[in-house]
Amino acid sequence: MAEHKGESELHDAAVSEEDLETALCVLAGSDPENCSYSRGYVKRQAVFACNTCTPSAAEPAGICLACANKCHDGHDIFELYTKRNFRCDCGNSKFGDFQCQLMSAKDEENVKNQYNHNFSGFYCTCDRPYPDADDQVNDEMIQCVVCEDWFHSGHLGCSAGEPEELQEMVCEACMNKAPVLWTYAAHFAVPPVISVGHPEEEEEVDVEEQGDKEESRQSGEEATTSVEDTKQEEALNQGSPGKRSHEQMTGSPGKATTKSETCRLKKLQDQGRERLRQGAVFWPYSWRSELCTCTSCKRAYVAAEVQFLMDQFDTILAYENKGLDEPFGQHPLMALTSSMDRVQQLEIIYGFNEMTTSISAFLHQCVADGKTLTVEAVHQLFDELRARKKRRTDPGYQ
Repeated sequence: MAEHKGESELHDAAVSEEDLETALCVLAGSDPENCSYSRGYVKRQAVFACNTCTPSAAEPAGICLACANKCHDGHDIFELYTKRNFRCDCGNSKFGDFQCQLMSAKDEENVKNQYNHNFSGFYCTCDRPYPDADDQVNDEMIQCVVCEDWFHSGHLGCSAGEPEELQEMVCEACMNKAPVLWTYAAHFAVPPVISVGHPEEEEEVDVEEQGDKEESRQSGEEATTSVEDTKQEEALNQGSPGKRSHEQMTGSPGKATTKSETCRLKKLQDQGRERLRQGAVFWPYSWRSELCTCTSCKRAYVAAEVQFLMDQFDTILAYENKGLDEPFGQHPLMALTSSMDRVQQLEIIYGFNEMTTSISAFLHQCVADGKTLTVEAVHQLFDELRARKKRRTDPGYQ
């Protein structure tokens, strides 16, 4: 989730190894040296906002990892995690006279970029900042895979299920934006959980389980399993979201249905299964492979602007797995930072990236100039790195 680097007092608790690994994956999956603008609208990348150059009152703008490190060093930067199909804004018309140091020739505006209130530092339906000094609950935030806004778990209109089942979440507004997803949710999503009883004695109940109990009471007889019932239950369970194996959750994404033009959605609709159209929907990892990709359905996805759901490599998990393949995302750095809070960890990550880049450039320059590597030269290099860090962390420096 987005963090402000200068607010360490709000992050006293150490971040788990899993959280740190995720942070490393997010950074490692993006190019730390070259502005992503040259690559056009990147499928998925780490995106940042600069509160120094584009405060909340200004037009929203996003910058890539390389520009956050190079062009906005020492500025008030906050993370936006990742965004899809985004092109770096650094130095365009939204930044006034500020020029991008990595690529000066840019369009005035990236017209295909999608912005929301996250770029101004606000999140969820409550439109609050994160971290929120007034939030005494410190509620977990979850990102919708469609609109990519972040939501407090208490503002989703439902309760989250088991963490190992929840690879992706679609908020209620986005489900209604593409209502065809409700049909898939009835077959493949995690069953909804609602609260029943008085507020002081609320109890969470699985909607599908509650429906089964009610039906059993109405029949007034013990539950029996006939051969026909068993076959029907097995057929439904093939589409149930139950717990997935580790390989299913972390392996390569599956392929969408493309074998024939037979509309799978129509078959699901004919089965008549319904789901309460309320609250966010949680999906197991493989749900995208269940979407029909016949010509008619593809057109519907495009009309609802959710065509990226057909791309198995659009997922955050696929992006993070790519980051894990990079040397930057391996465990030695995690071990070094395991006892630090989130702000300190991010400083170490940025510092580590800057150090490795500077050392590499320094060695290449020595070879190019035919110079002998001396202890004095190495000491001078590290003195320069320390000076840069001092300027970056000095509150008065911009």
